[in-house]
Amino acid sequence: MKLLEQRILSDGKVKPGGILKVDGFLNHQIDPSLLYEMALELKRLYAGEEINKILTIEASGIAMASLVGYVFGCPLVFAKKSKSRNISDDVYSVEVESFTHGNTNTVVVSREYLKAGDRILIIDDFLATGAALVGLKTLAEQAGATVVGAGIAIEKAFQGGGDLLRSQGLRIESLARIASMGDDGSLCFC
Repeated sequence: MKLLEQRILSDGKVKPGGILKVDGFLNHQIDPSLLYEMALELKRLYAGEEINKILTIEASGIAMASLVGYVFGCPLVFAKKSKSRNISDDVYSVEVESFTHGNTNTVVVSREYLKAGDRILIIDDFLATGAALVGLKTLAEQAGATVVGAGIAIEKAFQGGGDLLRSQGLRIESLARIASMGDDGSLCFC
């Protein structure tokens, strides 16, 4: 998606260690107009798939997933990285490693919100190693739901997660795919 690529080039910042900061428009300060255009593109890409639920993981994927849910006309469910007191013990759970944060979280979704028969589109802001997508897919499968595919804002293709998951049959539509990033601040798209 050229609009997203242009925004990454103009406002993104490449940091050492394979980190791309896009927090000025995607996941800290959010540009709703850009996210809405991204949601419309995902709606176009997944037209006719009868998606009835959007699934993401807290926290930075929620804004994008909300707009995707809006354009699909269906609810958004987000996996929580910790079980709070207001969630029952009746949850699906899985361990998910975070590349960005360098830690592992047990993520949970109440069984009340994922059901057999759901047709789920997973949404996330980044795809690097694929751990978050695997975790979210596992939660959906625990519920007996069907994962139609994943919609990703930015895929770091050089980290291999997307290729691995595609080879396992998961449909992934990434709106921007990055082939390489250098510690000098350089960035190339696929």
